[in-house]
Amino acid sequence: MIMVLIGAILWGVSGTAAQVLFQNNGFQPAWLVTVRMGLSGLILVLFSMIGAGTQKTFVIWKRPKDVLYLVVFAVIGLIGVQYSFFVTIALSNAATATILQYLGPVAITLYLALRLRRMPNRWESLAVVLAFVGTCLLITDGRWNAISISPGAVSWGLISALALAFYTMFPQKLIKQYGSAIIVGWAMLIGSVLLSFVTHPWRLQGTWSYWALELVTFVVLFGTLVAFYLYLESLRYITPSETSLLGCAEPLSSAFVAMMFLHVRLGLIAWIGAFCILATVVILSRKSAGR
Repeated sequence: MIMVLIGAILWGVSGTAAQVLFQNNGFQPAWLVTVRMGLSGLILVLFSMIGAGTQKTFVIWKRPKDVLYLVVFAVIGLIGVQYSFFVTIALSNAATATILQYLGPVAITLYLALRLRRMPNRWESLAVVLAFVGTCLLITDGRWNAISISPGAVSWGLISALALAFYTMFPQKLIKQYGSAIIVGWAMLIGSVLLSFVTHPWRLQGTWSYWALELVTFVVLFGTLVAFYLYLESLRYITPSETSLLGCAEPLSSAFVAMMFLHVRLGLIAWIGAFCILATVVILSRKSAGR
């Protein structure tokens, strides 16, 4: 429980660190995503080679079908979720981006209902309603004649939620066969290489200082590598549903840090909307645990 809480808090704080880099130092989301994925992926692959062995780490490259799935996961899952998340931060703030991304579990619920050709049960229906109401409250902050968040931020935030749903569901078979660190490590490297054709990571962007270097280092090491490792390790001791519940610390930590250091303010109505969205995660997690 301590590991997943620390991991969730690190994810939340890294979003606020990215907001500073975007809005104060002129960094671009694509560049930061490329560097973040490349360095974290390289470290994960190296750790896998040390822990699991070189042969197990590279065996996936001998199976063309699995390589294809890996590339799809890298492009739609990892690039999709990280780029859309960072663009949402750049267009709004870290708290709003993280909360909108938490609509992902609702997208998973609706997809499974369509695929299984069944209507959502009462708990799933309640979660969907809460998610819809919460999103409306968050983006309007009670001012129904005007949207308090830019349409671009809302659109990219919803894309981030859909990408998160894909990221969660698509690689399950690969992860069971090869392990999380190997799959995510290679997918991060693939995503970083592909993004390098669009934004060149060796061309430094923005205004650099010791503070900016510290923020980039934090986003790469603590906000990606350490947070991901702690999340994986927590699954050895607690269930995925419990991890999802404790993961609610991520948007809350992001919101509190943004308020304390960046003077981001969410109105009362927006806060009610945020907690409605978090409540959907609690409902869906408890349902999946059969409680």
